[in-house]
Amino acid sequence: MSVESSSEVRLAREMGLLDITMIGVGAMIGAGIFVLTGIAAGVAGPALILVFALNGFVTLFAASAYAELGSSFHDAGGGYLWVKTGLKDPQGFMSGWMSWFAHAVACSLYALGFGAYFHMTLKMAGIHNFQLPFMTLDKWLAVFVVAVFAVINYRGASETGKAGNIITISKIVIILVFIVFGVWITLHRPDWQARFTDFLPKGMGGVFMAMGLTFIAFEGYEIIAQCSEEVREPKKNVPRAVFLSLLIVIPIYLLVAFAALGAVTVHGMPSWQFLGMKKELALVEAASHFFPYGGIIILVGGLLSTISALNATIYSSSRVSFAMGRDRNLPSWFGRVHNRRKTPHLAIAASSVLIAFMAVALPIEAVASASDIMFLLLFMQVLVVVWRLRKKRPDLDRGFKVPWVPVVPIVGILLQAFLAVYLMFYSPRAWISAAVWIGIGLVVFYAYSRKRDRAYARVVATREAAARKDYRILACIADPRGAEAILKIADTVARHFNGEVLGLSVVEVPEGERLPKGLDHVPEIQDVLENVLNKYLTMETPRRALVKVSHRVSFAVTETVLEEQCNLVIIGRARRTNLMNRIFTTAVDRVVRATPAQVLVVSAERWPGDVRRILMPYDPGVNSELAADLAAAFGRRFESSVRAVRVVPRDATTGERAEAEADLKGKIAGRFAEGESKVIMADEIIPVLLRESRQSDLVVLGGSGAGILEQLLGYSVPLELSERTSKPVIVVYEMAAEPKRWLA
Repeated sequence: MSVESSSEVRLAREMGLLDITMIGVGAMIGAGIFVLTGIAAGVAGPALILVFALNGFVTLFAASAYAELGSSFHDAGGGYLWVKTGLKDPQGFMSGWMSWFAHAVACSLYALGFGAYFHMTLKMAGIHNFQLPFMTLDKWLAVFVVAVFAVINYRGASETGKAGNIITISKIVIILVFIVFGVWITLHRPDWQARFTDFLPKGMGGVFMAMGLTFIAFEGYEIIAQCSEEVREPKKNVPRAVFLSLLIVIPIYLLVAFAALGAVTVHGMPSWQFLGMKKELALVEAASHFFPYGGIIILVGGLLSTISALNATIYSSSRVSFAMGRDRNLPSWFGRVHNRRKTPHLAIAASSVLIAFMAVALPIEAVASASDIMFLLLFMQVLVVVWRLRKKRPDLDRGFKVPWVPVVPIVGILLQAFLAVYLMFYSPRAWISAAVWIGIGLVVFYAYSRKRDRAYARVVATREAAARKDYRILACIADPRGAEAILKIADTVARHFNGEVLGLSVVEVPEGERLPKGLDHVPEIQDVLENVLNKYLTMETPRRALVKVSHRVSFAVTETVLEEQCNLVIIGRARRTNLMNRIFTTAVDRVVRATPAQVLVVSAERWPGDVRRILMPYDPGVNSELAADLAAAFGRRFESSVRAVRVVPRDATTGERAEAEADLKGKIAGRFAEGESKVIMADEIIPVLLRESRQSDLVVLGGSGAGILEQLLGYSVPLELSERTSKPVIVVYEMAAEPKRWLA
């Protein structure tokens, strides 16, 4: 049962230059160009062409930073990982916090775009003129589609493979059809230049506001760097793909603007005013003016793009919050994975609520602006990191280098800061939303995340110290009558690792009384503790006895683990029959959640005289891996056979059952001297395990990640099994992700 795993997980590098370039192109030519072209035309006028050209230029600065860092760090993570590497906190935390918001609000934009496009589809089908309470139909449709794709992501479905390629190719073809018809009609009009004569109707101020508004349409090339771990020759191909994708996208955007402004004819107003009036539906209205079924084709393209973008951004926003939960920057429930679906269901739910709220709370222009502000701030951080890492990490093997550092990063930062600030003139509400989110993030960091990071650093120090010495087992003895099982287990593990057993008994002093009052009981308890250690441990096992006086048992255990740098804690749990008993025995659960060591929870009235058969219920997960190691150690110590059992649902497919059988056999192979495996199909797990336990002398299994409420109500499989069988049960838990000292 090793403390650290020596295995390494890598992704196969299957993507070449074309694959990764198309990912970037598909991400950029998406919902942004469909939804924002009309809104930006109303802000900038015919200078929309200049807006896209200047945005392309500004984008090159951040893109060059992503090209350098993506060619240097060949693993998943992207900007969040780089900022954490290159800058001190709170910058690392804030990069993740802002990235979560940026992707969530971008998703709100796509949801609103879908709502508008689907509403227009209903009108074309003759379904209109009905009212819904509280908000418009567009908003209700946006909330509905967010809920739909939240469920899809929860179920584990994603847009991958051929389906994703078809959607990407389809929307690019639709845009190209729009460009071909629009440019052809524009150039065949004798007075087409007149549509661009009043080029700056709102001055350069309108250009700057439109630049900030449409900057999100150029967001997407960073996904190339995020996929670096899966790219062949990333040093060479990541920078090439970043610049190739922009080389393809920027001309397409310029041609879309030219076609929309030049081909639309509306009596009584300039084309740019007409596009601005139609807002997110502008391309649909424009296409219906200059080629057959153009409106329907663009409508289809808009729906495809918003659906594609919705799925991708719900996925990406939830994964950012999921990663922050795993990194201890957010509460650990963000980092939980659904037992069956294997998806971060709580992170998906939290992200979906944020997405729906922003879609409902703000108009579409403010939503786009809020997302733009966050992406601009994020890209500014990445530019700072490039500059910082040139000094901090000159040893990095860079496949591409940003030229003229620090001049290029500084110019890029200034340009993007200018656009972000200028957006305040266009949408003050967007800046207020962004500022509120940043303020909340700073409060979360200083009041919560920083404390967890410091506590985790102590855990890391404990782990490292434990790895540098002999293995140490903390055996918690609360009652001499239950000591045999705990110490037999401790003795087995100590012999397996050539380690030491530290016996701990706690004198618990009532809250409100001073600790010295407990000292009177120490000599008696110390004698009992030394006697049981000598009685149940073999002569060759090193042992020490320790008595601690504390107001709480769980706190005493956690403190001892840290002080003595223990690798493993063994603690007994009395079998409980009612809720009241469970409430008063939750100290064990607090130890499991707060202790920076592996924990074995033992439920046993007595230790069997002869351990011949060991049952090991198995379910994929790190706790079950540790349980298998422990079962193997017992099998060798007592020369007993191990029976590994896995329960799968009755409705599992033949392939799923075969996969479960292969996985189970793989865990047994080479682990047990004598053992067998069995996959059982059943609707309920507990009855199967109870039946199997009757033929065994000992049960060893991995603990579940059930919460406190589930533990109290008895919904945890290990807890239910330990209470309903008469056989000794050992439940194995991996080292806590962080020491939750407030739980102890």
